Amino acid sequence: MADVIYNSFKQDVMNGGIDLDTDTVKVALVTSSYTPDQDAHDNFDDITNEVTGTGYSAGGATLSNKAVTKDNTNNRGVFDADDVAWSSSTITARGAVIYKSTGTASTSKLICYKDFSTDKSSVSDTFTIQWSADGILYLG
Repeated sequence: MADVIYNSFKQDVMNGGIDLDTDTVKVALVTSSYTPDQDAHDNFDDITNEVTGTGYSAGGATLSNKAVTKDNTNNRGVFDADDVAWSSSTITARGAVIYKSTGTASTSKLICYKDFSTDKSSVSDTFTIQWSADGILYLG
């Protein structure tokens, strides 16, 4: 599976429904049993197979130090934030879902799915997502 930008996000960002650097944006971990549907999935209540385990709370973690910048060299907009870590965790994840959190799953808008390509695990250790040098998401 590859990374996915949910189509509802494209609409939401264009009509001003999502402001990546000021809204509460979270990242949730999912297992290999989750299959993203960029057409049908639009809110967090569409997400299935979220990770469970020691050191991980349902709904994931809030992204810190979010930034939206323009990249004139590559002609794109870039969204980035600090790397995310779950300390002392015992979990296995295949991917991460980035979403705008409203506190209610049925109104929390999906942004994108990041595919880890293989399962990543931690056993009583820190599980870390290190975002790409190109950012979490870019639109070009």
